[in-house]
Parts: sequence; structure tokens; C-alpha cells
Amino acid sequence: MTSTPPTLLPTATASTPRTTVPEWPRGFSSGGVAAGIKKQGVNDLALLFGDGELSAAAVFTRNLIVAAPIQVSRANLVASSGCIRALIINSGCANAATGDEGLARSRRTIEALAATLGIQPQSVLVNSTGIIGVQLPIDRIEKALPALKESLQSGSCETFARSIMTTDTRPKWASRIIRWMDGATERTCTVTGVAKGAGMIHPNMATMIAVLATDATLTPGELDAHLRTAVEKSFHRISVDGDTSTNDSVFALASHCAGTAPPQQLASAFEAVAQELALMIVRDGEGFERGLEVRVRGCSTQSDALKIARTVAMSLLVRTAVTGGDPNWGRILAAAGRAGVEFDPSILRVSAGGIALFAAGKPTNADFAAVRRAFTADTVRIELDLSMGDSSDVFWSCGLTKRYVEINADYTT
Repeated sequence: MTSTPPTLLPTATASTPRTTVPEWPRGFSSGGVAAGIKKQGVNDLALLFGDGELSAAAVFTRNLIVAAPIQVSRANLVASSGCIRALIINSGCANAATGDEGLARSRRTIEALAATLGIQPQSVLVNSTGIIGVQLPIDRIEKALPALKESLQSGSCETFARSIMTTDTRPKWASRIIRWMDGATERTCTVTGVAKGAGMIHPNMATMIAVLATDATLTPGELDAHLRTAVEKSFHRISVDGDTSTNDSVFALASHCAGTAPPQQLASAFEAVAQELALMIVRDGEGFERGLEVRVRGCSTQSDALKIARTVAMSLLVRTAVTGGDPNWGRILAAAGRAGVEFDPSILRVSAGGIALFAAGKPTNADFAAVRRAFTADTVRIELDLSMGDSSDVFWSCGLTKRYVEINADYTT
């Protein structure tokens, strides 16, 4: 029985020195190798393996063009009743829009890995990331599997995180530790996550892959509930360019090594890790120069707050103003007004960096220099208060830069 309140403690993030790279929770090992999928000769094949049976859940892209590995993983989650042993991810090739041959190559991947590890094919989940419309170099992957198995080790998540990167400029990881008292005994469990993503980032999902792992004891259904709640408050609240991809997914795995953790604290840990990873993705958005946070308060419903926050954060005019550090707040008003939510402009209040820009239906005549500083901050923080209720929401994006265009104009060449 819990005798003292559990605590949620942050551990390492991607911005901390390498010595503080978080470790996977108990019951997991991971590895990564260069299979020759990428031209640069860097690691492009990653494996996360459970010492025993893992509970598994996943959230996948809602794009109608669904990559072959997503189709295979969806089928295996059903066939295994959410009990798996391994997750393999390659970067450099999305294996999307590749027809029946693409499906066959994804199936060959899991079958070959299962044979290498001595497990059942249905206990393997798979995903790919990279260029769409290119057949997966399955012969190279199969050849690399023995080395991938040999690379497995418990501890640091760094090799895995780096092996799934594409246009990312840095790996992304986050972790939380829950501590609680079980009688006179202190117990702990961990939630650690890694992610990749820099472009084609938008809710429902984005061109990103994230993996959240815990050593808590959870059924697949319980894990699924934690995952979906965390995703809704994190990966579904970010956008870099408004595009979703064919391979987007967030996997959650539980090893059961730590026993049953306090449910609310575990939910908070999942949400904290997911949100930290989501914000890292935005800050590593292709061509990133300045972040954008839009908070909307005072709405009748959370749905209305989200509609306005997302519309403002995704407005190309707002985002280009953010890129230029231009305090053109009229663009914010215009975006809010087309969000499809009824509100009274005469009681709307708009602020940037805590400085009121618009209230009572007119400009506030705020100090221009102070407003300019708010729009040139590392993250431009916009707040809209509709004064119509108690509901609120938040959405994160970033400026739209020339560098973003350059990266994506030359992606395949």
C-alpha cells in the first residue's frame, strides 16, 4: 500500500551532455548498425528487444497512404494480442507506396529478424522512415541482422535514437523516473522515450516515429490507454509544416520488470516524456530558427480552444511573421477569426510574451520595443483569451524559413 505520495523526477534530455543520455527501463536492450540503406554509411537499422514478453500498443498515421511496415505492424499487434518481443526500425527508406512488393519486403524483415532472434514473426513490430516510393533494400537488411543482434545491450538509448534519424540534426530522448513507497520499501519505475522527426510534422500523426518504453507492469489495454492520452497532449499538439506522412507512429512497450506503478503518476510520466519529445521535434524542425507557442483560454469547449490555437499556429502569415520577428499581430486576429469558432471580438484579448496587443476591440498601444522583443524571442508565446468559458488548449509550431524550403526542395537529390 502506498504510504507516501509518489514523485515524478526528470532525468536526461537531448540537450544535456552525453554522459546523461537516459537508459532504457529494465527488461530492454537495444542496438543499431549500418546496413547500407543510407549513402553516408551511418547507422540506419535499429532494434529494441525485450528480455521477455512485452506488452505493446501503438498509434499510427491517419494518412490514407499507409506504408507497408505500418500495415504489417498493425496486423502483428492484433495477431499477438499486444504481446511482442522486438521492434525493428530502418531509416533511409520509408517503404511506402511500394505495392505488394513493399509488403513482402516488410514481412521478410520480420521473418528474418525472428529467425535471427529465435522468436515468432508475429511478435515483431516494424517501421521504416525515409524516402517514399523506393523499395526497401531487404537483402542489405537481412545481411545486417546478425550484427544487429550482436549490437544489443542494455542501458543507453543513444545508439537506437541515432539509428532512426533522417533529416534530424540531433537525436531526441527523454525520461522520467517514478518513485513511491510500498510499505517501508522504496520502489521505482521508468518511462524512457526516443523519437525522430524534423519535417512533415502535423497532428494525426506526422513524419515521425517515437518509442516509449517502461518497466511498469501494464496489460496491452492499459498501455494503450496511457499512450493515447499522452499522444493527444503532445504529438497531436505540434506542427512544423502541416503535412502528415505515410509511416508516422508512436509505439509503447512495457516489460513488467518494476511491478505495478501508481497509475496517475505513470500517466503523468508518459505525458511528460511524450510532450518533451514532441517539443524537441518542433525545435529540430527543418530550417528551425524560432519556436511558436499559441495558448488559447476562455473558451466554451476545449475543442474550440484547440481549433483556434491550431489555426493560429499553422497560419503561414503568422509563421512568416515569427520568422522575421515581425510583431504583425493583425495576422493573429485574422487567423483566429477564420478558425470556425464563434466569439465576440470586443472581449477578445491577444498577448505576446505577456504583453497585451489587442483588447476591448482595439489595439492597446503597447510599447513597440517590448513587443518587438517578444516576437524575436527564442520562442514566440502568443495567448488569446476569449472570455467565454473555462476551457483552454495549446499548440506548438515554428517559423517558416527559407532553409525549410531548401531542405525539402533537394530531399531526394
